[in-house]
Amino acid sequence: MSDTQWPRYEVFKQDSPNQPHKAVGSVHAPDAEMALLNARDVFARRPKAVSMWVAPASTILSMTAEEMAANPGWRMVSETGEGEERPFLIFTKTSQRRSMTFVTHVGVITAVTAQEALATAVANAEFDAENVWVWWVVPESAITRSDPDDQASHFAPAADKTYRQQSSYGFVGPTRKNVKRET
Repeated sequence: MSDTQWPRYEVFKQDSPNQPHKAVGSVHAPDAEMALLNARDVFARRPKAVSMWVAPASTILSMTAEEMAANPGWRMVSETGEGEERPFLIFTKTSQRRSMTFVTHVGVITAVTAQEALATAVANAEFDAENVWVWWVVPESAITRSDPDDQASHFAPAADKTYRQQSSYGFVGPTRKNVKRET
């Protein structure tokens, strides 16, 4: 049986211009443009947003601190190290606290491969590797970004919507007729 599900895209949302992009979830779509529209509809309906990015999940290198500790040879580049250097976006999770976001964008590393970019990031004191639980490395070329010119039409309508917890709406059940039984 063949897989009929669309590819999965990870969604990164920026709540305000002075905050980094954060991974908020994923959507399935036939292409990146549709993934961006789906992401907007799912993740920016109520909370504010100024920018969204999507990237195919298949392009993301993800490693946890536990995986790195269990496999010290992870730094050995398994991909071919030949080619041109290109930018990779580095995302980290530094807390085990539950929240809506998973990883946060913390910087850019130029490297030939994602694995090489990760090794460079781990060695770079700027990223505080000792306190990172999860690393994501995303090729910049794999990211599709929302257009800043579309910011008002894509994200402004959500600003006027009030958000309520589901429990504030109460329960609506089926109506029952009061039927008299004959004896």
